[in-house]
Amino acid sequence: MNPHVSGMAQALGLELMSASADEVIVEWDITPAQHQPMGIVHGGVHCAVIETVCSLSAGLAASQREPSMVAVGLENHTSFIRGVRSGRLRAVATPVTRGRTTQVWEATVRNEEGAVLARGTVRLLNVRADTAFSAS
Repeated sequence: MNPHVSGMAQALGLELMSASADEVIVEWDITPAQHQPMGIVHGGVHCAVIETVCSLSAGLAASQREPSMVAVGLENHTSFIRGVRSGRLRAVATPVTRGRTTQVWEATVRNEEGAVLARGTVRLLNVRADTAFSAS
């Protein structure tokens, strides 16, 4: 699966462990490039990872319902629970609801000991792939 990781997921060094319409799991190693000035992982990294895993799952769910459908993010609410400086992290996304037009997914980021570092909820819109990115 990992040869297909691109864009932000690739920039963050995410490794796709499993992916389905029911759950996506990624892992990555923290690098100094992911730190904010205080030396802990930047909140934007957590937001980006949470949006990535939720978007991957929602996209799989949307295309499973209708092959021409994709999911695009509408809202990301991420809470930072505990700071971390180093190590390997894991993010797991699971569905809250997978509706016909919208989906809501939640994801949790944990460290190697299983402590929760961040939690987030992402709301997504199911749209046809050929209209998802057209100019208005």
